Amino acid sequence: MARYDIAIIGTGPAGLSAAITAKVRNKKVLLLGSKDLSTKMTKAHKIQNYLGLPEISGKDMAEAFKKHLDEMGIEIMEEKITAVYSMGEYFALQTGENEFLEAESLILATGVMQGKLYPGEEELLGRGVSYCATCDAALYRDKTAVIVGASPKEEAEADFLAEIASEVIYMPLYKDEVNCSDQVRVVREKPQEITEEEGMRVLKTDQNDYSVDGVFILRESVSPGQLVPGLEVKRNHVLVDRHMATNIPGCFACGDIVGQPYQYIKAAGEGNIAALSAVDYLAKRKREKEKAEREAAGK
Repeated sequence: MARYDIAIIGTGPAGLSAAITAKVRNKKVLLLGSKDLSTKMTKAHKIQNYLGLPEISGKDMAEAFKKHLDEMGIEIMEEKITAVYSMGEYFALQTGENEFLEAESLILATGVMQGKLYPGEEELLGRGVSYCATCDAALYRDKTAVIVGASPKEEAEADFLAEIASEVIYMPLYKDEVNCSDQVRVVREKPQEITEEEGMRVLKTDQNDYSVDGVFILRESVSPGQLVPGLEVKRNHVLVDRHMATNIPGCFACGDIVGQPYQYIKAAGEGNIAALSAVDYLAKRKREKEKAEREAAGK
């Protein structure tokens, strides 16, 4: 398996800035996120404080970012990452297809997760609550499950799970028409809490209680503390130092995920710092390895 120097999760200004800086420093970069950079930026009609680009629209800024990536030869991999594990020498990134990508260092630039966790969600994570239906589908063969979907693209996971589970209930959090297979039961209710009763998970909504074997919460993004086990987080923001370093060696974070102010120019600057810090981390690791090899050869 090919191992990247730096994996960057997020394609906002922070992640893109980190990718460009890392590429300039001749690193093998894995940039993960959405190719449609303009989705959130178009909400900003005018951005007045981005240096050198006075009163640029969000749409035009997104186009400028895309052009810069193209000129640098940086590609975006549209792969959902459901979990990241620090393996000591490298990071293993688990995808929605239950495959793994590897990188020697990691930069988190995923932005701020929208919405709060449901009561009971964090406590039952890994014990009947999951963030990836395709990853954990095999555990629910001939069992029952509820999928809470934040967007229409989650319907594919509901269809996949329905081929294995005995019953799948799909709760869309959006108003669009749901196009799931006939094997999926669509319920338009608002989830409120997840509990555990007599060995079953119970999803409580504004109208009913659903007792099932598993509950899948499929959001656009996973909270950072759940994405990377062991990561220090405070009020849903990753704790970093001035070098954008987290408490996990080799893991850095930047942009909105590390706190306010939520500004494009601030995020881009932090992305630059995070990439430079990752480059320094890799260089230090290389020196230490070479020193150890020399010492071993001299014995």
